[in-house]
Amino acid sequence: MLFRLLKPALFALHPETGHRLAIGGLKALPLHGPMPVPGMLGIEVAGLAFPNPVGVAAGFDKDAEVPDALLGLGFGFTEVGSITPLPQAGNPRPRLFRLVEDQAVINRMGFNNAGAEAALTRLRARAGRPGIVGVNIGANKDSTDRIADYAVMARKMAPVSSYLCVNVSSPNTPGLRALQDESALAALIDSVIAARDEAVPASGPDSPPPVFLKVAPDLEPADIDAIARIAMDRQLGALVVSNTTISRPDLRSHHAGETGGLSGAPLRDLALQRLRDFRKATGGAIPLVGVGGIASAEHAWERIRAGASLVQLYSAMVYEGPGLGARIVKGLGELMRRDGFASIAEAVGSE
Repeated sequence: MLFRLLKPALFALHPETGHRLAIGGLKALPLHGPMPVPGMLGIEVAGLAFPNPVGVAAGFDKDAEVPDALLGLGFGFTEVGSITPLPQAGNPRPRLFRLVEDQAVINRMGFNNAGAEAALTRLRARAGRPGIVGVNIGANKDSTDRIADYAVMARKMAPVSSYLCVNVSSPNTPGLRALQDESALAALIDSVIAARDEAVPASGPDSPPPVFLKVAPDLEPADIDAIARIAMDRQLGALVVSNTTISRPDLRSHHAGETGGLSGAPLRDLALQRLRDFRKATGGAIPLVGVGGIASAEHAWERIRAGASLVQLYSAMVYEGPGLGARIVKGLGELMRRDGFASIAEAVGSE
């Protein structure tokens, strides 16, 4: 109700200003633990026990400022970042656009963040608190060795993350998506796993965090097969399908011509198809996280039935508010009962 009252005023502001106000508002919330949910919504993925399958996608909480506030709103997990070794300002403004007529967003932020040390300070401060918090890692734009950047981030973040998510699929850092090519990706994943194991040895008291990989929706069939093969060979924890798209389906907004990654409702069908493609390519051997255009319990349920063990939101919260996660969780429980499933795991890939 509060969001609906404030929405006209928020939408009168520049999107980036509105986003900072949203982060500030979440910071002001009283700190409490994750919201309890029915046990039937829990699911285990990559050795982690998720209380429900609905999470916040990377990009919302870039600097790990409000993970506990988001968990307290009913999300089953949240993913902070993308975070790079060194602080960087990102691309010139304006770089974030609401496409209201299309219920979409275009961004060309460029991994703007305060750097690894700032995020580490916050994540260390929440040590011991409940809840699954993944860390999405990236490379600095001007890095001369991007694979080394990912290794640095894995080494730094492994001790403070529930899982690491390797982001090589943002369209807003020139050349980054080339790391999805088979040989480059294999070398990158090997480097990340080695750095993670150095920071959190399997023989130590804590288990090393699983490694997730976030992929683009703009992939050819050969790319999908190669990525699936690498993910299975390296026993990755999950594939996150998908990031924003550089394609432009029919859009009505006057911002349609802006460069950057498109997210929100127009991405929904493409992201769903890529999820189905990766489900087929992996034969269900690797858990999948469905992202892109999810704005309701029905959308989340469709993604789960298509093969996603988890789902993530971001752009839909711009239009529906931060209470959307809890509404989707509630709706998923109703849809499970309607369709006769006793657990989320039972529904995964059942379409």
